[in-house]
Amino acid sequence: MSAHVIHGNSLNELPYLEDCSVDAIVTDPPYELGFMNKKWDASGIAYNVNIWAHCLRVLKPGGHLLAFGGTRTYHRMACAIEDAGFEIRDSINWIYGSGFPKSLDVSKAIDKAAGAEREIIGERKLGGNAAQSTKEKGGTYASNTNSVGVEPISVPITAPATDAAKEWEGWGTALKPAHEPIVLARKPFEDTVANNVLAHGTGALNIDKTRIGEGGQGTWASPRGGIWKTDPDQKAELLSSTVGRWPANVIIDDSIEATWTPYFYCAKASKSEKNAGLDGMPEKRPDERTSTGMGTFEQKGVAKQANHHPTVKPLELMKYLCRLITPPNGTILDPFAGSGSTLVAATLEGFNSIGIEMTAEYIPIIQARLTWAESQIAP
Repeated sequence: MSAHVIHGNSLNELPYLEDCSVDAIVTDPPYELGFMNKKWDASGIAYNVNIWAHCLRVLKPGGHLLAFGGTRTYHRMACAIEDAGFEIRDSINWIYGSGFPKSLDVSKAIDKAAGAEREIIGERKLGGNAAQSTKEKGGTYASNTNSVGVEPISVPITAPATDAAKEWEGWGTALKPAHEPIVLARKPFEDTVANNVLAHGTGALNIDKTRIGEGGQGTWASPRGGIWKTDPDQKAELLSSTVGRWPANVIIDDSIEATWTPYFYCAKASKSEKNAGLDGMPEKRPDERTSTGMGTFEQKGVAKQANHHPTVKPLELMKYLCRLITPPNGTILDPFAGSGSTLVAATLEGFNSIGIEMTAEYIPIIQARLTWAESQIAP
């Protein structure tokens, strides 16, 4: 088992990888939203057919690709992947309850444009990701106290000052984000699935290793296990001992109250998980545009931490995705390694991995996290 980290641009580095040399690709490319004013998240690379064509070339026939996308831009990435020659097989939705709306308060915007001062009629306490909306944008704030390292803040409640603002009170411009789509694609192959699996070890999904619930690998909130049928009197009869439910194309955050649904549950990455193995490394905020770290409220914002990558995916989620599409002892490629979550997950699951990351400051973070992952594996 090995993990190889390459510092460079994937467009420049992928051509050096051999044809048909990796078994799976699990990656979290830029969503092209300019997130936190990061230049790498507004380069257009996720829409570049050439990068996905290189991914197609290095995959074995029948090899699968899993790539995260943003809800506003996913379609363009998926089209680029398809145009590169991949077969789009499905999409997986990671649904969570901890997102925050970045919405313009239309009523406040109208008053601001009119130069009208709004009367403060109260205040409310907010915490977590709500602090990431800015006063200047007239954000519509939503309380979220789950984020670690964010001080609670007081936000004034104001009343509309103009008649037009009163008319548009309660109107905004965005919904609360609550899911991220993941494209599931496969490299085409000749002959049958059975023959391709025997020849290359790729072409199929590892259903049993990703089953949900008792006997499976994931967490399942449903009280009923096993395979059931219902008789005409609506009485449930257990037909066989449970081996876990078939994995679905939905993954749910454990903050969502849907306890009857047989889906894989995975919360967002905690601060302790992000920083495991990074003791003693320099700390900084995910966004250094202001002293607060988030361009908001004086002396508040996101705390400094060693793993300052702004979009760290949870390890349980990445381990699950790695298991789903990678054969035993297989090699996983991540052309957008970030802080290394895919590589860490691959190591913990016993897979080999190759990661490419263009931002130099993330390379030592990846390497330290990989050292930690290796220390977690029993000899």
